[in-house]
Amino acid sequence: MKQRITFVHTSNGDFHPKQLNVSSNSFQVKALKAAREEQLTFLSQELLQEVFSHLLPVENILIVFLDIASLEAMLRAAFEMAFRPALSFNRPFPIQDLPRLAHLVHSHAKSLGATFIDTRDRSSSPFSPPTYHYHEFLPSLKDFGVYVQNKLCVDGDHECPAAAARLEKAIYLDIDYKAKSRELILTSFHLEPPVSGPWTERIELPPKSVKAEVGVFTPEEAIEPEELSLGGFSSIVGEDTKPKPTRFSFASRHQPLPSTSGSAFLTTFPSPTGLHPIIRLTFPTPISPPAPACTLHTYLTLPSRLFVDKYQLSSPNFLASNNLRAIRSLNGETDLEAPDWVIQKWGSTLLLELAPPAPGQAMPKTADESWHADIPLHLRYLPPAAGGTTSIDVVWPVVFWACPADEETKLDGNPFDRVNLGYEAMFGPQMVFYHLRPMPEGSGGRLVERVRVPVMDLEGMRWVEGGTVGMMVLGALWVVWKLLRVSWRKMQSKDLRTEKKVQ
Repeated sequence: MKQRITFVHTSNGDFHPKQLNVSSNSFQVKALKAAREEQLTFLSQELLQEVFSHLLPVENILIVFLDIASLEAMLRAAFEMAFRPALSFNRPFPIQDLPRLAHLVHSHAKSLGATFIDTRDRSSSPFSPPTYHYHEFLPSLKDFGVYVQNKLCVDGDHECPAAAARLEKAIYLDIDYKAKSRELILTSFHLEPPVSGPWTERIELPPKSVKAEVGVFTPEEAIEPEELSLGGFSSIVGEDTKPKPTRFSFASRHQPLPSTSGSAFLTTFPSPTGLHPIIRLTFPTPISPPAPACTLHTYLTLPSRLFVDKYQLSSPNFLASNNLRAIRSLNGETDLEAPDWVIQKWGSTLLLELAPPAPGQAMPKTADESWHADIPLHLRYLPPAAGGTTSIDVVWPVVFWACPADEETKLDGNPFDRVNLGYEAMFGPQMVFYHLRPMPEGSGGRLVERVRVPVMDLEGMRWVEGGTVGMMVLGALWVVWKLLRVSWRKMQSKDLRTEKKVQ
């Protein structure tokens, strides 16, 4: 097993090398205010058969857990900054094994075989193997942390159980299996320690089968605009007796947008939402692309209760009136008439290109007249609820500039890179994403909008049911009365004809 622990502190912090203590059998940090990324790499022979049997038929698996309540703070860290909670993998994979695989992360997972959606780009690669994607709100990683302690950590390694226990407080967790190298990689991120205060801990010398590497870095000014640069100290526990000065730069696929380019946006649902809610993306400050060739996009993850009408968004005039340019990708449930209780898939994903004002074009200066883009959604028929309304949780969209990079730029050399986030596969491999920062308001920093939508009122259903039955009974009586009246008239007419014949 390999273990990599990376601390990243701000350049204006009060860090001093004396806060690090390296000996022949340990690495110690004292009162370190920093973000922390921890990565555990397991080889196939180190995994129990119970775990490896789930992974053997799969080409690649990526499971991502994200604590949405802490995303706003994480965007200010030095690691990647645009995330999507998801589970995705590439075929070949037996669909019947999906519930077993999902149980590794989610003990309450049910039959997921029919709920995954295929997110591959059929237009550019129609014969490529399907890439399945699943999204769900997961309450906690506590059960998975216990599973890692019991099934993956080796005897004698005291750091692995501690790392597994910290998963419950992680801001994000990536579980990545690579079939070619037969490696299972777990990567977790903490913005601060699980307990209050700075990081103070001692990383002991692991068993011989485990290699532990620790680094403490701070972001530095990079030479190229698409690069990130880190400088600080690193050490291999048990091999080094003092921290080694280290500095390295690498091209990053995901970048924070410079503040001069208008780097923030706000997501709202204008009231009343009704049966056709609208997601409004508001940009309070003028925005400009990092480069002339960049295009502005947004990526939405919608639950099954909401859907997009692709025919509505195919009208150029309608798109222009809402500051939209075109649908670039739409996957998942798009049935316009199906009620929610017959939908099997978890929802849908949408990649939209926005139509911002051209560079140099004047924008409104008041906050109430800021430039915004409206994305129309539609509500499915939902089960009735008490009070006549129900709530739907919608994750904030991701908004980014997609900018082509030079052919010489190597974007696969980032040791902290996070891929398969849901949208980058829809662009070319030489694409850099500059992300706009979300600005949540009044939601405790949670990038989730809870929308109230109308449904049938359970309390009023009794009157509706009684009225419906009453109208059906009255209608039936009216039909019977009409039939009896016609029969009565025929009988009277027949009697009159009989009397006339007798006379």
